[in-house]
Amino acid sequence: MGKAAEVTDNQFDAEVLKSSVPVLVDFWAPWCGPCRMLTPVIEELAGENAGSAKVVKVNIDDSPGVAGSYGVSSIPTVMVFKGGDVVDRFVGVQPKSKLQAAIDAAKA
Repeated sequence: MGKAAEVTDNQFDAEVLKSSVPVLVDFWAPWCGPCRMLTPVIEELAGENAGSAKVVKVNIDDSPGVAGSYGVSSIPTVMVFKGGDVVDRFVGVQPKSKLQAAIDAAKA
C-alpha cells in the first residue's frame, strides 16, 4: 500500500506545481474527524497511482500558507493539480471512485 507524502509550504512548489505528473493534494488536519475518515482512501489512491500520479497531504496547521493561497476554508479539501493548475476540487469526504476519476481525467 502506498504512503501519501506530507508536503509543507516550502515543498509545495517543487512537489506539486512543478510535478510532471498529476498531483492529488489532500488538505487536512489531525484534529479533523472527516479528514481521518478520508485518510485510508488517500493512502489507497497513493499506492494505486504510484508512478502515474502523485498523492500528497498538506497539514493546514503546519503549512497554512499554501492552504490560504488556494482558499481552503473547510477541510478536508482535495484538489487535483495538472501542470501547476487546479483542475478539480472537492470539499468534504468523497468516495474513492470520484477521486480516482478526477486523477484519471488529469492523466488524460
